[in-house]
Amino acid sequence: MARFLLSIVFASLLALAAVHETQAIEYIVENRALNTPGGVRFRDELGVDYTKQKMRDATDFIWNLFKETTAAERRDTPRISLFVEDIGGIAASSEDIIHFSAKYIEGLAADKLKNDFNGILYHEITHSLQRNGKGQAPVGLVEGIADFVSFLKAGFIYDGYLNPGDGNSWDEGYGVTARFLEYCEGLKDGFVAELNKKMIDGYSDDFFNQLLGKTVNQLWTDYKAKYAN
Repeated sequence: MARFLLSIVFASLLALAAVHETQAIEYIVENRALNTPGGVRFRDELGVDYTKQKMRDATDFIWNLFKETTAAERRDTPRISLFVEDIGGIAASSEDIIHFSAKYIEGLAADKLKNDFNGILYHEITHSLQRNGKGQAPVGLVEGIADFVSFLKAGFIYDGYLNPGDGNSWDEGYGVTARFLEYCEGLKDGFVAELNKKMIDGYSDDFFNQLLGKTVNQLWTDYKAKYAN
């Protein structure tokens, strides 16, 4: 009986440790655009608490997609901040700080507000958790992985998103590269997670050949041919 109780306690401690590991990142959200319609809309229809929860959800989703189950496997990211600001564009991430446009939030359709907000949020959170070959990976690939995660895997795809086969180059970025990665993932389940792992210390186009047995240019040619019609 005592051994059984000890087993339960040990299992509980392991579960608790896993929870703490998942919650190790500190999330900061600040609305710096309260004097704008978009800032007011963020406060009233999204809010700080909602956004922090979605940042946690995104983190768990991305770690799971990248098959990173322990802290040792993950990029060291102690803090992710999100600031809603009176800026143009949509959002940008640098040094684990996300600058989110209040003007973009203002312009979102009512029935698409949370879907489109979360799609951008997942994209930017991906940048704080993914590998980039220590800056050596093509920017288009880095952005394509973030799009692959947020729109094609997490499901926050928006109206007008690019179709499979679109684009002129595999490293064009965003939706073009995301769709190409989707094709590669179809050739080997878990491909994107393995590619991400390979980019811990550097980058080479040969990673595609190592994982799929073809050069990235051969894969792009095959991909384009598949959707030529």
